[in-house]
Amino acid sequence: MASPELPVIPYNPNANIVEKAVGNFISAVFHPLFVPVYVIAFLLYVHPSAFTGFTSSDKFRVLLIILLNIVFFPLITILLLKALGFISSIQLHTRKDRIIPYIAAGIFFFWAFNVFREQPQYSILVTKFLLATFLSASAALIANIYFKISMHAIAMGGMITFFLLMFFSSSMFMAWPIASALIIGGFVCTSRLMVSSHRPVDIYFGIAVGIICQIAAWYFV
Repeated sequence: MASPELPVIPYNPNANIVEKAVGNFISAVFHPLFVPVYVIAFLLYVHPSAFTGFTSSDKFRVLLIILLNIVFFPLITILLLKALGFISSIQLHTRKDRIIPYIAAGIFFFWAFNVFREQPQYSILVTKFLLATFLSASAALIANIYFKISMHAIAMGGMITFFLLMFFSSSMFMAWPIASALIIGGFVCTSRLMVSSHRPVDIYFGIAVGIICQIAAWYFV
């Protein structure tokens, strides 16, 4: 049985202007739709062997596919929903506002996963990560029935876990990527408590969902 929708009340109602500015900036830069782009860009341009032999134009084409399916189409969907009056805010403050965007994002994420799964010339790491994004969106949709799970926390949990899994299975030196992911994750989750209506439990469950979905995708593909 779904829990009732609670009023949108900031967790930190006494946040000053600096806290709001910093929190909103971090939340925007590391929006859940942008995090997969950062991870794929890492594989394209930093990882030593994920895209060996690919030309610059080939790598850009991969990044463009990710941008279209993971960022552009979901954002356009949200803007259209707002224009048609199906959601009250593009920031998706309420659980009701998040239902259709979760479904739409899951469709686009699954499509991106299938595109790369059917083309074995691309690194299996991309396929694993994209499957995890789809699983995360699906899990978030289910969790959204009961409480407003943090999408940012899901993204952070997934990113950190993905880097850790690469550490245990790759010859690449992953100390600085893992350290960077942990620091970014800490800042992002803190920023959500500073400027959103999320409670700590929303953050903790979000991280857990990101971890579980990433591990499941890693060993499934």
